[in-house]
Formats: sequence, C-alpha cells, structure tokens
Amino acid sequence: MTARVVITGTDTGIGKTVFAAALTDALAGCYWKPVQSGLDGETDSEAVRRLGRIEARRILPEAYRLATPASPHLSARLDGVTIRPESLSPPPVEAPLVIEGAGGLLVPLTERAVFADVFQRWRFPVVLCARTALGTINHTLLSLEALRARSIPVLGVAFIGDEQADTERTIAELGGVRILGRLPRLDPLTPDGLRLAFRECFELDHFREVPA
Repeated sequence: MTARVVITGTDTGIGKTVFAAALTDALAGCYWKPVQSGLDGETDSEAVRRLGRIEARRILPEAYRLATPASPHLSARLDGVTIRPESLSPPPVEAPLVIEGAGGLLVPLTERAVFADVFQRWRFPVVLCARTALGTINHTLLSLEALRARSIPVLGVAFIGDEQADTERTIAELGGVRILGRLPRLDPLTPDGLRLAFRECFELDHFREVPA
C-alpha cells in the first residue's frame, strides 16, 4: 500500500487547500477530498488541480458533493443527503495519496460524527495546518490534544502566513510536535510561485517518511 497523509486545519480558510495542492504536486501524488460542501465557484478539488498542475486522473472524485456552502452535516440536511461516515474509505491508488478534510477536526459530518472520528478509524498520519496569526497557539494546541486523545498519528504542523518565530517555537515546545515548515502567503498565488515556495520552505523527506 502506498503512503497516505491527511491534511487538516485548526480552522477553515487558513490555506490548507493551497498546502494540499503543493504537497500533491511535490509528491507526484493523488488528491482526494471526501466531502465537498459548496459547488458554486471553484471547488477544492478544482483548486488543487489548478494550483498544483495536477493531472485530472490524479484528482479522485469526492464521495459526497453538497451544494450548500456550510458544515457538511447542515449542508447534507439541506440537500437531502445522508452522509455515512463509516462508508468513507480512501480509494486505492498506486501513488501517494493526499486527503483533505473540511475545516477543522471537530467539524460535524453528521449530528453524531465529526471528521476526527473518521481520521481515528483510518489512523493515517495527519499534517495540521495552522495560521501564524494571533490566536493560533490556542487553536493549534487544542487541535493537537484532539488528535492525541483519539490516538491519531501526527506527522507535524505546517504553518501558513507571515513568520512569527516565538509563536512557532511555543507551539513546538508546548505541543511536543515537529514543525514541518511555514508556507508564506503568496500574492499573486500562482502554480509556479507555489511550487517554488513549497520547495524552499519544506523538506520533502519529512513527507516521504510517512509509512504505508
């Protein structure tokens, strides 16, 4: 079985889809978004394909595509769809697989299940994407506690944003976690710029160490 890694975040809108695009490109891997909420405009799968210049065949179909841009449990209810968390299983592929959740770990999939429950069943290593902005220490440490409470393996933290050396060091020390690197905000955000920034800011060997 090839390596699989889950990308999650401390919150929504922090840039984990951009990070997932860069990682999928760097690993020459496949990308899978199990649940997509919101179909107006560019979806996360489409953004990953564009930003990472990923071939269409390496973007795997979502298990659930929900029209309403909301938490999956609410979006599914409004769309008249029943999400079955126990049915979510990564498609078999021969390349490294990057899996992106929605929002943070405790985002509800249903009224009784959150994304972390699915990650606990899979037990694939998780990359936790975190802002460098004010408030990130609390959010990141709480997310690490939620992962460890479920015995979900943590590959490390990937920061996104401007450098905040003290914040990054504090999270590493208090969280007892490896800092994988920091992806700066890119303006403009282009495929070439993203590829270059990722290679400058992250050691790819950290991700190649992921067990199969």
